[in-house]
Amino acid sequence: MKFLLTAINAKFIHSNPAIYSLRAGVGEKLQPYVELAEFTINESPESILEGIWKRQPKVIGFSCYIWNWKLIRELLTELPKILPDTEIWLGGPEVTYDGPGLLREFPQVTGIMVGEGEVTFREVLEQYVREADRTGTVAGKSVAERFGQIPGLCLASGYTAPRELTDLTTLPFLYEDMEPFTNRIIYYETSRGCPYRCSYCLSSIDKKVRLRDIDVVKRELQFFLDQNVKQVKFIDRTFNCDHKHAMEIWRYIYEHDNGVTNFHFEISADILREEEIALLNRFRPGLAQLEIGVQSTNPETIRAIHRVMDVDKLEKIVAAIHRGQNIHQHLDLIAGLPFEDYESFGRSFDRVYAMQPEQLQLGFLKVLKGSDMHEHTQEYGIRYLELPPYEVLYTNWISYGEIRRLKRIEEMVELYYNSGQFTHTLPVLEKAFSGPFAMYEALADYYQEQGYFTNSPARAYRYQILLEFAAMKDPSNREIYRELLTYDMYLRENLKSRPAFAAEITEEEKQDIRRFYQTEEQERHYLSAYDQYDWKQLSRMTHLEPFRYPQPHYVLFDYQERNPLNYEAKVQVIANPIL
Repeated sequence: MKFLLTAINAKFIHSNPAIYSLRAGVGEKLQPYVELAEFTINESPESILEGIWKRQPKVIGFSCYIWNWKLIRELLTELPKILPDTEIWLGGPEVTYDGPGLLREFPQVTGIMVGEGEVTFREVLEQYVREADRTGTVAGKSVAERFGQIPGLCLASGYTAPRELTDLTTLPFLYEDMEPFTNRIIYYETSRGCPYRCSYCLSSIDKKVRLRDIDVVKRELQFFLDQNVKQVKFIDRTFNCDHKHAMEIWRYIYEHDNGVTNFHFEISADILREEEIALLNRFRPGLAQLEIGVQSTNPETIRAIHRVMDVDKLEKIVAAIHRGQNIHQHLDLIAGLPFEDYESFGRSFDRVYAMQPEQLQLGFLKVLKGSDMHEHTQEYGIRYLELPPYEVLYTNWISYGEIRRLKRIEEMVELYYNSGQFTHTLPVLEKAFSGPFAMYEALADYYQEQGYFTNSPARAYRYQILLEFAAMKDPSNREIYRELLTYDMYLRENLKSRPAFAAEITEEEKQDIRRFYQTEEQERHYLSAYDQYDWKQLSRMTHLEPFRYPQPHYVLFDYQERNPLNYEAKVQVIANPIL
């Protein structure tokens, strides 16, 4: 008897902690009956079907989420044709809130595991093992007769008894064997539930916050540190909702930092205390990154979605963390929320952009079944995609055309701001506009006019496009933009060939550059870490670039000493007389 737990992830680097937790939770005696299979949404349905068929499971369980549900629906239709005797179970947030309807739509599905599944799955598996040991006892029995006594299920006959919430400390650790997670993100949870009730979020349904015992958490964190794991992503919905719990964990990773591992936390920044900020400011650059959901700065919108947030306080706290120059901050906005029209969203964007996050995520409302927002779609005039990702099309406040325009602006923010490749050009270009939103809006319109959304330009060519755009909007400063873009490109990359948009280097400048490296070989003033290299090697491993504004000077880019937070090269300004 084989029960195949199947995950279909958005990317290869992602893993599915749910199926690993289900397998770990059945105990050593039952684990031989459980096999795991992970695919990605980039694989064809035919390839996934073959992968499942080769394993010949007696039972298959799908972990269902918004990103894989369309694909799983297709698999549900085809699987019975190639594995007619295999029983199918579903679980996960995408199938939790309309179980009876789904079972009518897919009668080939045996049942749905509702909510937290660790204990429920173990009891379902135990039933299958009993049946396998007593061949013939299943004949003539209905699904309800076989599984109706197990809490936490939805069967064709209806829901079974509700399942009590799990004590998180009793759940086994998922990562004793690290081999399946090589070069993949590690997901880790120390709490379940959320004290807030944001109307667009399913986490608001489970308001009781449960914590994993802190001593157990510390042992598990030490395991990650000892393994030199690259990144651990906490999936706690609001990590810092319990101050003491958050401080214990932050203090532990600070005191036991291995210099390698990065920890990602989703937090509510406006409730951070001075003690927490002071500790965060002492972290090694790159030790932690914070994801902060702002969603909107419109007070009416914030009230409508039941957010509890002090935007003024949020600004001050983000600034206080930013001053430490050691933590990557990722701030989120959501377009399509109630009472937020296009102009209001632009104001929200400008205010959050001014907080200077390392990443600004411009997202779009997803109307999730079971959420409070789903119950108010008629009231708010929200129309959305019928299939995943259930994304907003328009509302009473924002039109479909405006949503589409925001989609194009989102892409500009991703390419030019979130890439971190234009950190010196964008602040100067912004001054030619009424604000950052207006700048990205105009850039998106330019992309649309030039056909770049249809024929996506290569990464290096985006510098040239930005130069053309900047020169069109601010022609008197064309050469300044050329230099800023050259600076930004060399700040990130040690190029083998000179970019096409950069100014030509004169023969005199070439001689100056050669003389600089020859002098540096004889007497180290700037590159002491390269003492074993000759001047030609130095010129290939670093880069010296002439600039003309605001007065002639050179900049030395050192790629061995990069900023651990943004990966920018170390720079040293060198005046002409030194050459």
